[in-house]
Amino acid sequence: MSTIDSTVVLLACSDDGQVTRLPVHSSGRPSEVPVVALPARPDRTAIDPVLAQHEPRRVVVAGTDADLAAVLVRLLRTDRLAVEVAYLPSGPSAAATAWGLPSGADAERLALTGTASSVPLVRDDGGGVLVGRAEIRDIDGECYCDNVLVLRGTARRLVVVAGPDGIAVRAGWAGRTPDGRVRAVAPRAPRGRGSALGRAVQVGCRPATVVSDGVAHPRQVPRWTWYRHIENWLLVRPSIG
Repeated sequence: MSTIDSTVVLLACSDDGQVTRLPVHSSGRPSEVPVVALPARPDRTAIDPVLAQHEPRRVVVAGTDADLAAVLVRLLRTDRLAVEVAYLPSGPSAAATAWGLPSGADAERLALTGTASSVPLVRDDGGGVLVGRAEIRDIDGECYCDNVLVLRGTARRLVVVAGPDGIAVRAGWAGRTPDGRVRAVAPRAPRGRGSALGRAVQVGCRPATVVSDGVAHPRQVPRWTWYRHIENWLLVRPSIG
């Protein structure tokens, strides 16, 4: 996309009243992108009317990973996964790291002029999506990634990350980000911690709290699943290669 498109909308997500703007287009002209102020983690009552009114070809989400996930949920629920999504993180972002997104002026430039590519959409059985990082802390149970046993027993942290290659998971003590390598726990091992990359991650454990994109689930759960949706979403990100 080389010019500003009237069907691009900036969704500025914040509870503090501050509104992000795209001040200058790469051509030097003032940005013509309309800005819509939304609350943090906007729900359907906030987002759906905006989508219906503007019918955007691209939305630029300015906010946190949780804000990006909230917008993506509404695109999924309203059958709008053909809408391109650009992201301007307001602070440190696991999603930006996972998807190789820039920050600052480079992120603004990419949001306006970058090309969207089809990437895996990671859902969970709680009705949400994962755009960056999820954790279960002080877990006691089992975890499988596809057919690979990743955890049996206890771990300080089980970390799950969405990314271009699917869903990566690592069980351990330090909470390190999964690197995509497969380190399987032996099927007959009484306990063990490993890592994997695949299409689905299933957890069965003593009731624990799932934290997804920085937001804790409201209640402890004995099981949880992340899985790759049958459709992808369109993310504006730097060209590969």
